[in-house]
Amino acid sequence: MRSAFEISEKIRRGHGVVMTVGELQHLAESGDGEGIEEVDVITTATRAVMSGTYAVLSFPAACPGAFIRARSARLNGVLANVGPCPNERLGVLDLVVFGTGHRDARYGGGHLFRDLVEGKGVTVEIETSDGRILKDETSLARMQSARLFGSRHCFKNYSAFVNPGCQDVRTIFHAVGFPPNLAAATFSGCGRYSPLQCDPLLEGIGAGSRILMNGATGMVIGPGTRSSKQRPNLSGFADMAGMDPQLMGGFITSAGPECICSWAVAIPVVSPSILQAALTPDRDIHMPVMDVVERRPLGEADYGQVWDDVDLAVRFSPQACRGCQACQAEESCPTQAIGRDKGIRIDRSLCFNCGLCSTICPDVFAARLGSIGLAGRQVPVAMRQSDRARAQKMAADLKRRILDGSFQITPMIDAIRF
Repeated sequence: MRSAFEISEKIRRGHGVVMTVGELQHLAESGDGEGIEEVDVITTATRAVMSGTYAVLSFPAACPGAFIRARSARLNGVLANVGPCPNERLGVLDLVVFGTGHRDARYGGGHLFRDLVEGKGVTVEIETSDGRILKDETSLARMQSARLFGSRHCFKNYSAFVNPGCQDVRTIFHAVGFPPNLAAATFSGCGRYSPLQCDPLLEGIGAGSRILMNGATGMVIGPGTRSSKQRPNLSGFADMAGMDPQLMGGFITSAGPECICSWAVAIPVVSPSILQAALTPDRDIHMPVMDVVERRPLGEADYGQVWDDVDLAVRFSPQACRGCQACQAEESCPTQAIGRDKGIRIDRSLCFNCGLCSTICPDVFAARLGSIGLAGRQVPVAMRQSDRARAQKMAADLKRRILDGSFQITPMIDAIRF
């Protein structure tokens, strides 16, 4: 097989064959396998609720000498961790902000990161080491450095969750109370589009591999936390200045705000096993079914049950709105994409296609979400925590960037081992 460097050179000369994983599988399913062995790069992507997200920010917050050190800081009310640099008497803040940090139940780190990337001003409140409170305003344009990191992103596959108990459960795995008695299921993972599903042995992806995080060029650092041979995941980073706000944001769950993040990864076909893995259909990719409370496995499903013959995007019929005094779909939307300003509306730039609205108000919102087979019954999916529609678009966009030369394949610096 070819090396990543040879593949990169072939693409640079304009002779490389690049396909999204969807195009590759369509070619195989068409019965005409000619050309599959010639594929040099497979583009993949995933967009999901990714808790292990944090930002490292550095910016001037006051005149030099205005304070000795900062004891704590908040951005738009979201608590930031001060340091690691003390910046004594410089008036500069170095902060680490967690994606799961929050101001209140409806605004967290993910919302803050999107506001910054959208160019909005954010309020800064500093508690100094001598107990004073200083206030300022900043923006991404004023920041000397702003990087987004993933400590545990891009799981090869994740899980479906159900509640077999007899009471509602508030959890990060549902935007409303998780109903009891196996009445509903939620899940995460983009199935065949997931980067590590197409490179499970990490032969093409490694430390130093170039990626797109929320549309900005970034890099794989190495394995993520809790990564294992059976369930690998990645850590990585990218500069926030080049990100697309529509690929990121906050996701409100019944246990508090979470963070949306997106990865697109180009996999050089350096081994036959990569091509074989990329040809695996959703129905052959296993998905454990877990008890959302006890976190114990209850059964085994597959991604074909939730991604085959479903609606990737929510359909919207505003004329069917009955004008309820309290709109439950609006109140429950985890990305606050639904509003009622002069009639019901949906902001597609915010919509995650989770489908929850279709289970709450099926007259106005509609989406086939699939179901999970468990213990001889079909448990309907009530909400998705991955956005396959955007993942497919991201994989296609990455392919375009590779072919037009704006994104270059880089060989890994070091292999990721378990």
